[in-house]
Amino acid sequence: MNRKRSFVGGMIAGVVLTLFLGCGYYAGKQLYQAVRYGSSAVSLSSGESGTIGNVSTVQKLNVLEDMIDEYFLEEVDEKALEQGVYRGVIDALDDPYSTYYSVEELEELQNKTQGIYYGIGARVGIDTDTELARIAGVIPGTPAEEAGLLANDLIYKVDDVMVQGMDLSSIVAKVKGDEGTTVHLTIIREGESDYLEFDVVRRKLENETVVHKMLEDNIGYIQIVEFDDVTVDQFTDALATCKGSGMEGLILDLRGNPGGNLSTVCEISRMMLPKGLIVYTEDKEGNREEYTCDGEHPFEYPLVVLVDGNSASASEILAGAIKDYGIGTLVGTTTFGKGIVQRIMQLSDGSAVKLTVSKYFTPNGNDIHKIGIEPDVEVAFESEPYLEDGTDNQLNKAVEVLKEKIMQ
Repeated sequence: MNRKRSFVGGMIAGVVLTLFLGCGYYAGKQLYQAVRYGSSAVSLSSGESGTIGNVSTVQKLNVLEDMIDEYFLEEVDEKALEQGVYRGVIDALDDPYSTYYSVEELEELQNKTQGIYYGIGARVGIDTDTELARIAGVIPGTPAEEAGLLANDLIYKVDDVMVQGMDLSSIVAKVKGDEGTTVHLTIIREGESDYLEFDVVRRKLENETVVHKMLEDNIGYIQIVEFDDVTVDQFTDALATCKGSGMEGLILDLRGNPGGNLSTVCEISRMMLPKGLIVYTEDKEGNREEYTCDGEHPFEYPLVVLVDGNSASASEILAGAIKDYGIGTLVGTTTFGKGIVQRIMQLSDGSAVKLTVSKYFTPNGNDIHKIGIEPDVEVAFESEPYLEDGTDNQLNKAVEVLKEKIMQ
């Protein structure tokens, strides 16, 4: 059966790749030889009963394929079946941050971090309470903003397909699409008694991750919306522009920032922190890796950092270090509390897996996972004035706090 040979062959290749990573060359070679030459038993270094790559697993996949082939009513996409097996292995970890990427999905991810992507301009994460995608922030001037989507909206359906329980990459893939096409979103919004329906036209977006401007009284404002490859240069330019415009103090806005690259946030931290630790990580074996700052570019202006419950991961690394060193005042609400690090590992067929590989700790050794970082000045966001006339009460409080620091 040609379809079966193709699918099971792909599955075996995936299993062998897994074994190369997890069980070593010998186990992978033994499994491959057993399947290739029809052996009825495999001796695995980690034990047959303890690995997903044993012969009984492959045999069970054969049986399932026979059943699908004989009884399933609809046409079957064999590539989707194969990809589903790999996704299932990662999904079984029950970790919302570990993901399998197909070749196409990995390419999309790489394009986005390099500055170009096709979508609607909303940054999303998984809401762990509802298992729905939650909009962490909306990028100004994008289709998402123009359609009326807001931070903290929960995405219930994409094109009438319920997405509850899906991994984040699958939801994002559904929202993205060809330029000029429309995606229909069903939204749950706090305070609304019924679902909200939005039609949003996708378009090509430049991934502007940094927004900056000068406020009154020589106050600089820089918002980092996420930490991508392009963010370091964008932040460098924004900071230089604010300084050149006579900045006397800075508001750094990390609200709605879901995180991003560890290397990126460390590079930005080195433009601000004194000499010492930025962050350190520990893996499952207790191995520690430290990320440090040489202290050659300490931030010499009064600083206020805006944070909220959607500030996560890399944004918490920067906010946590600023708080630990006491070089700025945090204003807003307690951050999300994502104190773990993921690593993307590419497989030989061009696909990849993103796995949670370590925990991170602030310079003072604080573990913020599922705890978050408390602000120095607690201010809840008031949505009604913002919707009415754009009044941002948290930003207004940050300006007030910063003016006091400048006067001192």
